[in-house]
Amino acid sequence: MAQAEVLTLASLTSLVSIKGIYLLAYGWLYGMSIWISFFGGIIAFRSLPRHQFGALQHRTFPVYFTSSLGLSATLLALWTYTHQDVLSNLSRPYLADVAQVYTLGSVIGLQGINQFVVGPLTSKTMFVRHKLEKEEGKSYNDPDVSAEMKALNSRFGMLHGVSSLANLGAVVALVFHGLWIGNAGL
Repeated sequence: MAQAEVLTLASLTSLVSIKGIYLLAYGWLYGMSIWISFFGGIIAFRSLPRHQFGALQHRTFPVYFTSSLGLSATLLALWTYTHQDVLSNLSRPYLADVAQVYTLGSVIGLQGINQFVVGPLTSKTMFVRHKLEKEEGKSYNDPDVSAEMKALNSRFGMLHGVSSLANLGAVVALVFHGLWIGNAGL
């Protein structure tokens, strides 16, 4: 059995390190991504009226995507700082440490697309659809909605699907990265 370590002020302050910060940032990003993707949205969808759910998502997703971008950029910066050989080997993605750079970069790219392109287009489409529902006095899924509503429904479905796929891609990348750091370390 290993000898018990006595906690001192010095040993506690040594906990604040690049590795410690990296693990906290990764845990925060991964946990947030899993919660938003698989739990929080489903709970809200089942609990709230549709328009309130849409308003909640409109407020929640920009915070989620911005946090994802900040945390994944921090992880990428720390990874390249602690693995300085990756910068000279970026053209060799088959190297394990370089593959992690591409993995973290894909999270940034996918969440950036959601934050700056797909998310705003989805929200805009949703609010236009809400307005048209009021004007027509019909729900978006009524069988006799206008051609304009059908087009909005189709656009919203396509944008939502692209957003979901981009987010799922980011989650898969985070799973891969987590498995990597769990087995190979930082």
